[in-house]
Amino acid sequence: MKPIFTPAAAAPRHAAPDEANIRELVYAFYDRVRADSLLGPIFEQALAGRWDEHLPKMCTFWASLVLGAKQYRGNVQQAHQPLPGIEPQHFSHWLYLFLDTVESRYEPAAAVRFMEPALRIAQSLQLSRFGWEYTIPAEQQALLARVAPARRERAEHAHPETPPARSARGEPFPAKIIGSSSED
Repeated sequence: MKPIFTPAAAAPRHAAPDEANIRELVYAFYDRVRADSLLGPIFEQALAGRWDEHLPKMCTFWASLVLGAKQYRGNVQQAHQPLPGIEPQHFSHWLYLFLDTVESRYEPAAAVRFMEPALRIAQSLQLSRFGWEYTIPAEQQALLARVAPARRERAEHAHPETPPARSARGEPFPAKIIGSSSED
């Protein structure tokens, strides 16, 4: 299956995350965010003069989630609540940039380790921000439904006594998500 996103880098993709390539991912992603016309102004307003503090914190956050490092100490919900002007399209566009950056840097099995938490966190933040009656965009729900079985299957392969789930193979993205690049 052809990837949905066009990889941003021609370099070989990593087979597994580690602290060094997580740092590269985080810095590359936030370079894209800062240059982005939709997200850049919001992030700059929130982080002006604090990028050198924020980026290492994000490296610790993602290493904690993906590697199980358990070093991150913070409240994701609380950190995102005071941001004014955040609308649903900001979440979708953030997801597009993040998932595209991840896919360009990691093999599919490794990329899923970032994608599922990113989608779950985005959904949680959206419900917290817009209320429990808010409907998570169908594209985000479909991606999470597709990515979550891939993660379960990987875990089942690590425990061969449990037969693997019969889920679709291939790249982790079954459909485009809203907020995709303006070239789409």
